Amino acid sequence: MEYRIDKDGLMDRLSAWNDYLKRRVRLIACGGTALTLLNIKGSTKDIDLLVPDVKEHEYLVTVLKQLGYQPKSGWGLSRDDGFIFDLFRGKAVHTTELLDSPLDKDKHIFIKEFSRIYLGILNYYDLIISKLFRASAVDLQDCLILFKSKRGEINLKYLEKRFYETASYDVSEGKVIKNWKHFLKLIETA
Repeated sequence: MEYRIDKDGLMDRLSAWNDYLKRRVRLIACGGTALTLLNIKGSTKDIDLLVPDVKEHEYLVTVLKQLGYQPKSGWGLSRDDGFIFDLFRGKAVHTTELLDSPLDKDKHIFIKEFSRIYLGILNYYDLIISKLFRASAVDLQDCLILFKSKRGEINLKYLEKRFYETASYDVSEGKVIKNWKHFLKLIETA
């Protein structure tokens, strides 16, 4: 059985987490989670959240483990409901190291503030870049959907410049640049 979570389900889950927290935690949604919160996708299979502050990350993981969440592969935590919450820390999404902290000015979009949880979404440029670095079929499709739906807000020249700068720090620079060129072809034919 494939589990998926929609925007309301995600907000309900974060609200429940909020009730158990005693300190503030800032979360920045990335991946398909961000697209779901932006109402671009109806739901997401896994929940990708960036916790830029390392101490906040450690605290959140400790609290979630007390609530019965168990470590899964990589940065993932899960309970018996089938959902995996990937809680990335710092400024890395999977293996993509972002140029700036998502907490910096203009590097995320505010969504909601609970009493303890601050929720934002990674900016469009870093969302596309982090997905293109992985470049699975779903990632490419998500990038295309995001670009088409936010075309008026995305400067393609700036995206390209930022992509190449981010790629210059990656060990697989040549591979991710191929992903960028493939994405440009997808945009042209869309």
